[in-house]
Amino acid sequence: MSASTKLSTSVKALSYLALEPETVKNSTEIAGSIGVNASKLRSLLSVLAKQGIVETIKGKDGGFRLSRKCSEIDLQEIYCGIEDRKAFHLDVHSADSAEKNEAKKINRFFNALFSEIQVDIENKMKQITLQSIIQKTQ
Repeated sequence: MSASTKLSTSVKALSYLALEPETVKNSTEIAGSIGVNASKLRSLLSVLAKQGIVETIKGKDGGFRLSRKCSEIDLQEIYCGIEDRKAFHLDVHSADSAEKNEAKKINRFFNALFSEIQVDIENKMKQITLQSIIQKTQ
């Protein structure tokens, strides 16, 4: 599952949970309501539970629910919860000795550029709460 798909799926699931924040919903119900595979959703929700974004309730009537108000959960936290790398990642390959100096200069340029863009993205995502996403999409 790509980063954008994981993020979109996570936000849909969390938005669904936010409709009834005190009610425990199982992954089959959530998956059916947002149109995704239940086992993939369970995997994402388990990761989000480890990050403290959702709670996992065990037992016959178990499932998931938000651990906090949706106004306290931001997009950056969700993204960092489901991804193990930054949005912009530059894979620096070793070059032949003749190309090394030029390749290093270009790699330094892109590393600096992507670092700057990454900070901008993270700051923007911190400003977007789950509550604001729900309000803008209703």
